[in-house]
Amino acid sequence: MNKRIAGFLLCLLLFGLPCLFAQSAAAHYNEGRAAMLRENWYEAAESFLEVLRLNPSHAEAAAALAECYYELGEFDEALVRVRKGRSLARGNLGLANLEASILIALGRLGEASAIISDVLAREPYNREALFAQAEMDIARGRAGEAVTRYREVARRYPDDQRVLLSLGLVLGSLGEYDTAKTYIDRALARHSEDYRVYYYAAYLDSRAGRLSQAVRHAERALFYRPGFTRAKILLANLRYRLGQYDQAVQLADEIIAGRREETGAWYLKGMAFSMQGRVGDAVSVLSTAAGIAPDDEFIRGALEDLLISATSLEEPGRRRWAAWHFARARDYRARNLSGEALFEYRRGLRLNPYAPERRDYANILRVQGFPARFMEELRFMQDIGLGDQGIDDAVESYTSLLSNALYRRWQADPLLVTKRHWKLAVFSVAAQSGFFHADAGAVASAYCRDILSHDRNIAPLDAELRQNSFSGAFRTAREHGADYFLVISVTESDRDISLLGELFVGRTGSPAGLFRAYRTGPDRLRNAAKNLLDQITAALPFRGEIAARKAGQALIDKGRADGVRTENVYDIVKKGALSVKNSGIGLSYGQGDLAGSIAITEADEEVSSGNLSRNGFFDRIEAGDEVILRNEKDAPPAPDTTSDPELRTLLRSLR
Repeated sequence: MNKRIAGFLLCLLLFGLPCLFAQSAAAHYNEGRAAMLRENWYEAAESFLEVLRLNPSHAEAAAALAECYYELGEFDEALVRVRKGRSLARGNLGLANLEASILIALGRLGEASAIISDVLAREPYNREALFAQAEMDIARGRAGEAVTRYREVARRYPDDQRVLLSLGLVLGSLGEYDTAKTYIDRALARHSEDYRVYYYAAYLDSRAGRLSQAVRHAERALFYRPGFTRAKILLANLRYRLGQYDQAVQLADEIIAGRREETGAWYLKGMAFSMQGRVGDAVSVLSTAAGIAPDDEFIRGALEDLLISATSLEEPGRRRWAAWHFARARDYRARNLSGEALFEYRRGLRLNPYAPERRDYANILRVQGFPARFMEELRFMQDIGLGDQGIDDAVESYTSLLSNALYRRWQADPLLVTKRHWKLAVFSVAAQSGFFHADAGAVASAYCRDILSHDRNIAPLDAELRQNSFSGAFRTAREHGADYFLVISVTESDRDISLLGELFVGRTGSPAGLFRAYRTGPDRLRNAAKNLLDQITAALPFRGEIAARKAGQALIDKGRADGVRTENVYDIVKKGALSVKNSGIGLSYGQGDLAGSIAITEADEEVSSGNLSRNGFFDRIEAGDEVILRNEKDAPPAPDTTSDPELRTLLRSLR
């Protein structure tokens, strides 16, 4: 009897349990596939993980799990899984293409290119490999080449939904909206009941400014799939852009009810309240969103701009969010990152000007070699009642230390003498709204204008950031007397951001320059905005003014902080004779307006002095004349072509 039981158990162990494991693995695999069809990637991943626990050599589950991680944006883990799948199913070209797409998402374009080339060598017209090749063109900023590749695929697969939508999206990113619409319309005609086609049609219409049509397509997508969150977010964004703020709030509430951590919906709701003038509600909602996603710079930027522009200095929220910046500033100082610390202190002091952290900010200026500006900050603290014995002693010491400073010898107060000689208006045109953040252009524009408030040479004008059209931006810039106006656009994904700054001449509206900044990782909005403005600052010619004259010498209102160095030579142009060129970046004046030149002999922190040389027989140089660099800068180089992170995200979602 015991032998028979032992034999039965042995048979069960050898044959029964593997069958049970196989049946269980098959059931979990089927559950995972069903979840993938519902686009429930988390549930699908759980099922495939269970399959691999039961059967580590299940190639299909490994491949499907890689697809899930790819859709979730977990590209590092997706790469591990797809390589495991390829080791179990050698020769599977589908997995090779997936690995190439993952590598493209990770920015490892060389490795991806090698895989794509290998696949195409085996199958020259492999559709997925051709798609991956086009994605790689997009990643390299070669959207035009990607269009050519997609059109080649379309010739072989004229009814393919993915290629039609891809062509529409890429052409839309290039501004060719009418051509893009022809491909989207073909997709709608051939796949009239697919919710995804309506969603991408709505996105493209929204980008082209066809908002009413975009609403109809987004509603159609939700008709075919009521729980499609991305379509609901897009529809809420469209309602916001149409000024239908109550409907936008209602949609945002529906999204939040289904998924409380959906910060995009919180952000949109707060922005809608802000546009309605419901400042308290907007601050409350955006504060909640910032608590859920403290690293989301658009949420924090919108919140802080609202606090700065629409609340009193006594508002408790100002101190709370200023303290967040001060904590970051202290962390940067501890790591000797003074540039980043300065930014955080400035942002914090914009929120809470009376914070005692102003002393720490002043100390960074002192360490960086700006004693006069250090003393200005300490004197301000004395004026607002934050002085103490240490501050009083420092002011007295530096007053003595700077007693022989250049501005003292010339009896010129730097606060009164120094000027910003460029007037720049910053705008966001209404047609620009980010895929992830509604009104992203306006938030980024406000961010850039705030950075410019600390620039020594550029005066950002206090003009309405949101403009309905380019013509509105042009008119506003002219009315405010801007030398140039900057229109900022944003494209972003959940990991990276690209800012486009289009600079125009304020007087004529002609193009002046094109600037791009691309950043990824933490603080990407801040870093991209700083980089964009650094490019613009570097492109603008040097411009100063004669503040005072004594015999054959003169004092100009620019110093070491502005790049002035001993032995630099500058031209002097008659006051009022300089004008901004009609197009491009530069200054123009008549040859008869050239009064002379100045050779710098001493450069101080804020001001400089030098010897004058007149132009011609008569000495026509006087205070108020303008100073420009003798050798004008070359035209700014064409901007680097950078990938469009928003487009890449949308194309990935088409898989």
